[in-house]
Amino acid sequence: MDITTTIAANTKRIREQKKLTLDAAASLTGVSRSMLAQIEKGEVNPTISVLWKIANGYKVSFTSLTEERGEVVSVVRQADIQPLSEDEGRYLNYPIFPFDEQRLFETYRIVIQAGGRLSAQPHLKGAVEYLTVFAGEAEIVLDGERLLLSKGDSVRFCADVPHGYRNAGEETVELSMLIYYCK
Repeated sequence: MDITTTIAANTKRIREQKKLTLDAAASLTGVSRSMLAQIEKGEVNPTISVLWKIANGYKVSFTSLTEERGEVVSVVRQADIQPLSEDEGRYLNYPIFPFDEQRLFETYRIVIQAGGRLSAQPHLKGAVEYLTVFAGEAEIVLDGERLLLSKGDSVRFCADVPHGYRNAGEETVELSMLIYYCK
């Protein structure tokens, strides 16, 4: 199943489980009713920012919108992952392992081309991000504070505040992201 179809099915399933109309969902998420309807029909591939608005509005993890359901054990091959993009394709998010109610985390591989960036919405209250840089130099902005991370550097921070990521150099940034959700 491709990512657009997966997002469509998950977005609709979660909205219906919460017994929300499209109008009520639009009010909760800040995403227009028509955009939500297009997403649920698989007519559009939403941006990362739109998906975060939906996830935060529905009070679910990001990967609950992007991952196929039902796998107990899985091997994830890079060639099989369709990335989500932002900033005209300069910021790519590869969803690796989805949120699990028992483990309370989700993981991603992030690739940021030169000049690429993403301004992220605050995640659910108590969410914590863990990042490790494997290539390049990444600037992480946390509620206005700027941190410069190089290859091999890691950071942990509360992600329930405005934050962002930027390629601070010319080399492509590659990093691993784990988001942990407190109960």
